[in-house]
Amino acid sequence: MATGINRKISAASARSHTRRANKSSSFQIPSGILKTTLAVLFIGFLAWAYQATQPPPPSICGSPDGPPITAPRIKLRDGRHLAYKGHGVPKDEAKYKIISVHGFSGCRHDTVVADTLSPDVAKDLGIYIVSFDRPGYGESDPDPNRTLKSIALDVEELADQLGLGSKFYVVGVSMGGQVVWNCLKHIPHRLAGAALLAPVINFWWHDLPANLTTEAYSQNKLHDQWAMRVAHYAPWLTYWWNTQKWFPICSAISRSLDMLSKQDKELLIKLMDDKDDYVAQVRQQGEYESVHRDLNIGFGRWEYTPLEIQNPFPNNEGSVHLWQGDEDMLVPVTLQRYIVQNLPWIHYHELPGSGHLFPHADGVSETILKSLLGVK
Repeated sequence: MATGINRKISAASARSHTRRANKSSSFQIPSGILKTTLAVLFIGFLAWAYQATQPPPPSICGSPDGPPITAPRIKLRDGRHLAYKGHGVPKDEAKYKIISVHGFSGCRHDTVVADTLSPDVAKDLGIYIVSFDRPGYGESDPDPNRTLKSIALDVEELADQLGLGSKFYVVGVSMGGQVVWNCLKHIPHRLAGAALLAPVINFWWHDLPANLTTEAYSQNKLHDQWAMRVAHYAPWLTYWWNTQKWFPICSAISRSLDMLSKQDKELLIKLMDDKDDYVAQVRQQGEYESVHRDLNIGFGRWEYTPLEIQNPFPNNEGSVHLWQGDEDMLVPVTLQRYIVQNLPWIHYHELPGSGHLFPHADGVSETILKSLLGVK
């Protein structure tokens, strides 16, 4: 009779056998499928990222789905339209004809030198002021090809089509002050005089001292520093940067009060009361073609700087004035001082205790215009 063989298996051998069994039974994704899955996910992320950086098409005024046209407009050389608004005495009766350029997130209704000027003063001096919507704002068509020179040519064409004469005055507020620099650079022969009211400074103008720009730049809120960096170094990201919800966007776009001085906050109450009637029109064609493009142009790469501009009035046949508040938290007074020190032909007016909105203070517009026109 055969007897069974009893084999003893050690505990260590049993554990080793169990591990081998478990290892051989675990599920493994084939390397080819894993690589394909990762590639698909990466391509999907790229597609999402690309889509997130693409602004929606503008809502053009007068188009089937766009806002209505309510303002008079001229047709420019490239087929675009520019909306405008007249102020003061009738154009044909005026002795002085002035083109007013609005600032960031503004429109033709934001004409502080006209809005705060006494009608009696305008009549006595014979002042006609025309304001206009810069491209992409209000009811002016966007300009996807906008450059520093093109906006100056828009101003010149507006003057020609409205019959303002061979020479006219320009007044620019804040970001509109940059447009005045462009006019001084590209159409100086058409100007009778110019006034820049707290003109925005590009921290990357190459001939500004590094120590001054670094100090002034650091005084901005961190998220505003990044908004300007994006506009300068990666303008294709400006739309995404200022529409994402992860961190604060540009203060000027979000209309934050953190960037305003004490005087600015006091003046803002009056300003917003006046602006309630038309604030919805300012960005009605889309934020990208208005405020975002303003950032990209204003803080982008300039082919010249104001310090390279020559005196447009070597024979004193006109004058250029720059006004600046010494408590402006948006435009650093230190850099403004440096610019005018190196452009001695500019008449510089620094206002103690004033912020960025100083033109809205009582009586200031009259002082600005009388200085520009050389009258008392």
